[in-house]
Amino acid sequence: MNFKTIIAGLLLGTMFSCSATSQVNQKTTVKTPKPIQLFNGKDIKDWTPKIRLHEVGDNYANTFRVEDGLLKVRYDGYDDFNQQYGHLAFNKPYGYYVLRLEYRFVGEQSKGGEGWAWANSGAMLHGQDPKTMLKDQDFPISIEGQLLGGNGKDERTTSNLCTPGTNVVINDKLFTPHCLSSKSKTYHGDQWVTAEFVVLGDSLIQHVLDGQVVLEYNKPQIGGGSASPVDPKVKQDGKLLDKGYIYLQSESHPIDFRKVELYDLDSYKGDKQKLDQVVKSILSK
Repeated sequence: MNFKTIIAGLLLGTMFSCSATSQVNQKTTVKTPKPIQLFNGKDIKDWTPKIRLHEVGDNYANTFRVEDGLLKVRYDGYDDFNQQYGHLAFNKPYGYYVLRLEYRFVGEQSKGGEGWAWANSGAMLHGQDPKTMLKDQDFPISIEGQLLGGNGKDERTTSNLCTPGTNVVINDKLFTPHCLSSKSKTYHGDQWVTAEFVVLGDSLIQHVLDGQVVLEYNKPQIGGGSASPVDPKVKQDGKLLDKGYIYLQSESHPIDFRKVELYDLDSYKGDKQKLDQVVKSILSK
């Protein structure tokens, strides 16, 4: 998909009745919001770690750290990974936004990491409050934009979908499998990759790479498995997810993030035409 397809998806069938002149005038009056730097390049004071087998707020073995202006995920303090899946939550929830990440996989996987977790991380969207996660819970209830790296020869898509404790709707049907591959190319080695996620409350989520929509779905909601154990008071199956916390993941392979920025679209959610224009402007940057 290109920008025209993105626009069509966001409008959700809304018909234009304005003249070309009025459209031009409206475009000139819609201001693109400034990006919010969720990662400030200096520290992670605005973030909360939650690592399996450890209490919320315990950044075990300095897993998440800032060095050389990068937010790094490292395991040099681990004797064995031992399924200690980690998630770093930004302290403010959001509902309507464009999230932009710049990431790269580096180094070697931690001892004890599963084979599927090689060059594997993720951006968790619409996640539960980290304070509601159980001590031994593996993944937050969330929508995961799965980030994968290539091994230099085989095809391996990135910006995929995984659904810990959630389901989505695709082509008007409830999608219940845990993961779905995107249509992306493979990004091999330690190159920097820019991944963008257009998140519009409980209506639409799009995964964007190099200006192309590589995956999209609707009506994110609580349901299914692949997150355990969970507090039953939190896992209310069928509840639509219209906002939540954004997490960065640690799954045993080192990864760097040099940019984590968000464009807050909440003020545009009542005007689909302005929302459409703003999203197009953001994705063209």
